[in-house]
Amino acid sequence: MEAIKNMGFKKHLMTAISFFLPIVVASGFLLAIGNMMGGATIENFSSGFTFADTMTTMGGYGLGLLPMIVSTAIAYSIADKPGIAPGLIIGMVASGIGAGFLGGLIGGYVAGIIVMLLTLYIKVPSWMEGLMPTLVIPFVSSFLAGMVMYYIVGTPINLFTGMITNYLGNLNTSSLFIYGAIIGVLASIDYGGAINKVVFAFVFALFSEGIYEPITVLILVSMTTPFGLTMAYFIGKIVRKNIFNKQEIATLKTAFPMGICQITEGCFPIVLNDLVRCVIATGIGGAIGGGLSMLWGADSHIPASGMFAIPTMTRPWAFVGALFIGSLATAITILLLKKQVNPEAEVIIEEKEEEDISWDELKIN
Repeated sequence: MEAIKNMGFKKHLMTAISFFLPIVVASGFLLAIGNMMGGATIENFSSGFTFADTMTTMGGYGLGLLPMIVSTAIAYSIADKPGIAPGLIIGMVASGIGAGFLGGLIGGYVAGIIVMLLTLYIKVPSWMEGLMPTLVIPFVSSFLAGMVMYYIVGTPINLFTGMITNYLGNLNTSSLFIYGAIIGVLASIDYGGAINKVVFAFVFALFSEGIYEPITVLILVSMTTPFGLTMAYFIGKIVRKNIFNKQEIATLKTAFPMGICQITEGCFPIVLNDLVRCVIATGIGGAIGGGLSMLWGADSHIPASGMFAIPTMTRPWAFVGALFIGSLATAITILLLKKQVNPEAEVIIEEKEEEDISWDELKIN
């Protein structure tokens, strides 16, 4: 059991996100473009189809595979290659019983842990060792994980998913703002780091059930930091308060276009220079922007890609308005918190000269 305690649950979740995120983005864009062109899912290829139908169908195929992808990725991360077969099968089970993305996520852990335990504790005669990776482990782990999914965790996951879906669908306006603000704060204060990815896993589980607003909040608040810092620079020029040095101003020239694509990491050179004030400012901007986005019902039908997700939304004005207000809140807060600096000032890094090593002091007894 010590192996389970030391396995690092978060690490395997991060691996799964890195596996399925490119597939999600590609599938989402295919589906969105196909839908905008009036495409429909191809049910019978022999009866003919349009180009738009092919886009919609490919996008649907990709998104439909997500329970298998996340389950396989987590099982592989835990147990290496022996985890692939049971991870894939359990992902199919999760999809078949309607447990969806959340079922695939839990099933991946179940399959991976079972494979790990079988590998550690099952000892076989030397003549059977060759059968372990090709027969014993894939069969036994798939059987055990499947039984767990069918008879133990499948029904609770379905009930939990239905409960969450109904609960979020019946929230009043004040609750919508609060939930959006909470997601906004958590997703914005670590700039694409571990907290952001954990929040992504949660809101993506809702996205896979057809609840698009929470993941739209995450998309939005990932952009409020670069947008807000850029707005702070221009507002600072108007009010004659410059808060950025020369290197930080140069950083904004790349951080803003990266922000358009929902890449927050371009702001790191600025954020790390004054971490506490930046976290406060981005947290406030993320809370306000996220709350308004949720309240106004901004709903991206793809789970990433920043401004490029706008064509998929039924209320693009809600997204743009919440993004502007959230970014403005970040800009005003950082302007109030930070002191004025000389825009031409260079960041001086003191370099200490290393002392020369004197071999004269070396003594060998």
